[in-house]
Amino acid sequence: MKESNKYSIGIYGLEDKPYEFDYEIGPAFFAEMPQDLIEKGTFQVHLRLEKSSTMLQLWFDIKGDAELTCDRSLEPFNESVDTQNRLILKFGDQDEELTEEISIINRNTTQINVAGYVYEFIALALPMKKIHPDLRQPEEDDQETETLIYSSEKQENKEENTDPRWEALKNLKNE
Repeated sequence: MKESNKYSIGIYGLEDKPYEFDYEIGPAFFAEMPQDLIEKGTFQVHLRLEKSSTMLQLWFDIKGDAELTCDRSLEPFNESVDTQNRLILKFGDQDEELTEEISIINRNTTQINVAGYVYEFIALALPMKKIHPDLRQPEEDDQETETLIYSSEKQENKEENTDPRWEALKNLKNE
């Protein structure tokens, strides 16, 4: 049995009410995915599915650790993931993705496979720069390190070399 088949949910015979599913994800899950971002990891997924006559609402609660390789030192490290996501699958005439959260699935669909959604949510929860925790620098909130790039306030003590034509115009304005 393929690993991704464990994540198929038969929706044809479901009544219009909430359902809950729990999954344990391991290295076999990531090995079967056509990707190279995550090679190993262990995750617990709690899925709440609410079926109605016009749509499916899915709430994913994903917790676990992914084994990543540091971009700087090439050392392996574990990155914790704790993410909650929502997905709405509306019934329609054809399959189409409307937004990141809303998709249309054919009304004759008998089952959905949530493996791709789970992988996508895990991948989106990972940092873009994979830096080992020992090499991460804490964010500095020092006021001294900030520099002022632009100021719209007038500086009264500043001597300016202005064109005499502008001085003549300023004198006209003051009169």
